[in-house]
Amino acid sequence: MNDLANKCEFLAAQMADHEANWSLGTFGAIAEFMRDADEPVALSNGDARVAAVTARGGIRIEPREHMRLFASESTTRESWSHRVSLCLPQAGCAMNGRTVLTALGPDIQALREEDRQATLFDLGLGALQVDVCIRVADPKVTAELLSHAGRPLFEPGNPAMSVILASSPHRVFASRLGRIEVFQPIPPPTGQSPEGPHTHVLPKLLQHRRTHSATEPVPVGWIPCAHLYPPHPVTDGSGHARAFDLGRHEAFQEMLRRFGDPELVSLKQRVVAAVAAGGDPSTVPVIDNRFARTNIRVVLRQLNAADEALPALAAWMAAHERPDRIESDDEPHRHD
Repeated sequence: MNDLANKCEFLAAQMADHEANWSLGTFGAIAEFMRDADEPVALSNGDARVAAVTARGGIRIEPREHMRLFASESTTRESWSHRVSLCLPQAGCAMNGRTVLTALGPDIQALREEDRQATLFDLGLGALQVDVCIRVADPKVTAELLSHAGRPLFEPGNPAMSVILASSPHRVFASRLGRIEVFQPIPPPTGQSPEGPHTHVLPKLLQHRRTHSATEPVPVGWIPCAHLYPPHPVTDGSGHARAFDLGRHEAFQEMLRRFGDPELVSLKQRVVAAVAAGGDPSTVPVIDNRFARTNIRVVLRQLNAADEALPALAAWMAAHERPDRIESDDEPHRHD
């Protein structure tokens, strides 16, 4: 089995797991896909693509030969997060980069056949690795948006956004590695995102022109074009706490060994061994690297969550959880 086939097999297995969540977008504009355990879903796997579609939304991932899977962990305020970034080389990740509202015609790539005659509009957010679009089936709404095409979406006096919010069309986020579609209504400005697939578009964050959060350790020269969030050992898909699950923990540690940064994986192993042996925190020097410091804090939080009887753990936690060593590492895609 070649490398692409191995990646497809891995992604297909994750797609079949209802506890795995997905996202696709950029810093400030992101679509998320998740589903419930008992939710009807159409899964497909073939022709070098994997997909899942429910009544609330859908996702299709199309792996490429030069795609890199990169597993990593970060701290959150009280716990940790993990993900597998689906990356492309910076030179090959760019989408269309449109900066004005643009009608693209029928969405012939839609996940569901019944949506392929609806009109796709690029919102013109100018992101590098994603085209942020809406799909409109109502002829009246289509005509009204066509009258505003060619203008920046957030231009003063542009009524296009009001039309979009009022009509709540499907949202379609597309990258070189696939797309996520959200069928659920757009929540009101004062409302929270609905359970299940949803999107965020945050103009203030988009102004930073970042491709991903500064807390995500992506290899130099690579751009994340989608993300997979495998089942987490201490939180469910909605972020609610649950008892530590050793199986979920070990499953992601295997992904780290397979797809992660070898140096950070080695550092993590050294910390685990030192704590288990009752060693002093000084036995593993603190490296002057943000991601290395974060890596140490993650492994200590994991050992603490596992509730193992490790007498040395308290001293390690005291040494590495000091306020002067804690960066703001919360996941950018988790806010509404």
